[in-house]
Amino acid sequence: MSDDYVYDEATGEWLSPAEAAEKAAATTPKVVDSVGNELNDGDAVTLIKDLTVKGAGQTLKRGTVIRSIRLTGDDQEIDCRHPTIKGLVLRAEFVRKV
Repeated sequence: MSDDYVYDEATGEWLSPAEAAEKAAATTPKVVDSVGNELNDGDAVTLIKDLTVKGAGQTLKRGTVIRSIRLTGDDQEIDCRHPTIKGLVLRAEFVRKV
């Protein structure tokens, strides 16, 4: 039997791996798109309105599909990849899950 425990710095307690996983799942923010669908890492989303990208001098058009998003830990922001824009972060309220 393995006695691996995880130290929780926030509470100062030693937790079993099951308790640590349960606590991590409870503290992870739930990210939802404009219509209430839950977003996860790797999902594809579609823009629901034209967005002017600051610093890129470009506008992403409504209906543009963004593939393989990543969650940032913020419940309103998602990290995206686009062929012409590096480091794109979008608000979840402007996308819809495909």
